[in-house]
Amino acid sequence: MTHKFWAKSPKKLVLSLVLGYGLAASAAFAADAVTLQLKWVTQAQFAGYYVAKDKGFYKAMNLDVTVKPGGPDIAPPQVIAGGGADVVVDWMPSALATREKGVPLVNIAQPFKRSGMMLTCRAETGIKTEADFKDRTLGVWFYGNEYPFLAWMKKLNLKTDGSPGGVKVLKQGFNVDPLLQKQADCISTMTYNEYYQVIEAGMKPEQLVVFKYTEKGVATMEDGLYVLEKNLQDPKFVDKMARFVAASMQGWAYARKHPDEAVKIVLANDSSGAQTAGHQTTMMTEVNKLTEGSNGKLDKADYDRTVKILMGGGSDPVISKQPVGATTNVVIDKALKLMK
Repeated sequence: MTHKFWAKSPKKLVLSLVLGYGLAASAAFAADAVTLQLKWVTQAQFAGYYVAKDKGFYKAMNLDVTVKPGGPDIAPPQVIAGGGADVVVDWMPSALATREKGVPLVNIAQPFKRSGMMLTCRAETGIKTEADFKDRTLGVWFYGNEYPFLAWMKKLNLKTDGSPGGVKVLKQGFNVDPLLQKQADCISTMTYNEYYQVIEAGMKPEQLVVFKYTEKGVATMEDGLYVLEKNLQDPKFVDKMARFVAASMQGWAYARKHPDEAVKIVLANDSSGAQTAGHQTTMMTEVNKLTEGSNGKLDKADYDRTVKILMGGGSDPVISKQPVGATTNVVIDKALKLMK
C-alpha cells in the first residue's frame, strides 16, 4: 500500500519540500522589528539612525527598523509608555523627570557625548553676564526640554515666575521668532540648529551674546537611547537592543566620516521637504562634534553631573531624589562586543 506521503507526484513533492523549507527558513531568519521614536523632526540631529537604515547596518544585524520622526506635539516618553515605540531618543533631564513621575525609562546607550544647548541673546539688550538675566524675558522650550534651563535658574537663585528680581519665561515655540521680533531678550538655541537659524535670518554673530550650558557648569546629557525597564527582563529584547545600538553607533561613525552623504540620506528621509541642504550640512558638522569620541557607553561622571544639576536648586529641584536603576550597561556591553 502506498504511504500518503508518497501519494504526490515526484514533481509536486519536490515543490512542496522547497516551499516548506523556504517558509521555515523565512520564519527562522525573519528580521526582528524595532520601532525608534525620535525626539524631533527628521534632521541631521538623528543622522546616525537614518544612515544605519540606509546603508544596511540594521539589516546586517537582522533588524527591520522603523524610524518615527517627532514633532512639537510628540513626547517620546508618552509614545513609549503607550506602546508606540521600543526605544526612544530623549534628553536625560526629561527621562529622569519622567521616571520620577512613574514612567520607568532606562538609558541603554548615550550616542551624544556633549551638550549643544545655549541661551542666545541680542547684544543690544545689554546682557553680558548671567547677572544681567534679572528682570529679563527668556525664551524656553517645554515638553521636557525646560528642565536644564530651570536647573540653571535655580543655581542662579532666579525665580522663573515673572516676579520682580527673577526672570519672565516665554514659552518658546520651535523657531527663533521671539528673538528676531524682539519678544524675548534671549532664547533657547542649540549649537547645531537654532543658532544658525538666527544667523540665516540675517543677524551677525557680533549682534549676539551666547551662553553655552557647557561653559556655565549646567550642561546635562542630551540625546540618549531609552527603553522601558520591564522590557530589559527579556533576554531576547536585550539582544535585539544590543544589535540595534551596535548598528546605530556604526551609523554615527559613518556620518562623521561621510558627512555630505549623511546629509543626503537625511534629506531623502525628510517627507516634509522642510529641510534645506545648506542648513543640514551645517547641522551635521555641529552634531558630529557632539557625538565624536562616544562609543555609546554612558560615562558615569556625565551621569552623576546631570543628576547633581537636576537635584540642585533648594526646595523645588527638577528631580527630588537620587534615581535608582535609571541606567544600565547590559545592552551597551553586548553591543560593544558586536562592534569589535
